[in-house]
Parts: sequence; structure tokens; C-alpha cells
Amino acid sequence: MDDYSQAALQVFLLVIIISFAVTAVLVVALYIVMAISLMGFFGKVGVERWIAWVPIYSTWKWLEVGGQNGAFALISLIPYGGLVTSVFLYIGMHRTGIAFGKDSGFLVLGIFLPFVWAFILGGKDEVYRPELITQAGYPPPRAGFGAVPMN
Repeated sequence: MDDYSQAALQVFLLVIIISFAVTAVLVVALYIVMAISLMGFFGKVGVERWIAWVPIYSTWKWLEVGGQNGAFALISLIPYGGLVTSVFLYIGMHRTGIAFGKDSGFLVLGIFLPFVWAFILGGKDEVYRPELITQAGYPPPRAGFGAVPMN
């Protein structure tokens, strides 16, 4: 292998290593920001805050706050199952938004920037009224304030 080929290979490997490192840092940072935002949101809706740090369990509880079956969180463990879980999470986010007096447009924020959605709803000025969900014709939350025990 000549010097040019060896140098090109070294640069290529360096780019790969840096790409993986940057991706890992971004994933960890996004995880931390999402967990912090969910802590505030969970505290507001009556779910224990520490659950925000447990990956699958936090999604389970988030689904339940939106009146969805928490077991849908397990579907995300199957390849492409995260898409199915996301659909049910978005439905739950819409219903949760109703409990905070938000309109359907607020769901768009939740779809594209869920940590901002959770930060806003977990804010001190937001009022959670789970009875608004049932008044809108949807089932009540399965976790947190206003939850009805499921059989």
C-alpha cells in the first residue's frame, strides 16, 4: 500500500470515529434533555419524577397519562415498532394537551420537539385538568392524576 492510500485510509477511519463520537454525545445529550423535561411533565400530571430516567418505563407511563395502553411501549423493541409506539404516543399527547387546555396545533410541537412540549406543559403556569379529557369524549388517563384503576 502506498503512502497516499495509507493516508487516505487513516483520514477515512478518523472521520468514522469522530462521526460515531459526535453521534454518541448528541444521543446522550438528547436523552438527558428529554428526561429532564419529562420530570417536570410527570410531576405536573402526578407520575413519580424518577420514572423519566428509565427508558422504556418512561414511555410506558407517558402513554398511560395519555389514556393509552402502556404496553405499546414494548412494541418499540421490535424493529420499526417505534413508529407504531409513536403513533399511540401522539394520540396520547393530543389527549394530554386537551387536559392542559391546548388546541390540536400544540400537538405539532409535541411531534417535532417533544422535549419542548414536555417543558411547556411541566411549567409552573400550566394547569392540568384531567377531567377535560373525559369531557372531550376520550377515556381517562391510566396513570397520574385523574387515573381510573384498570381491571
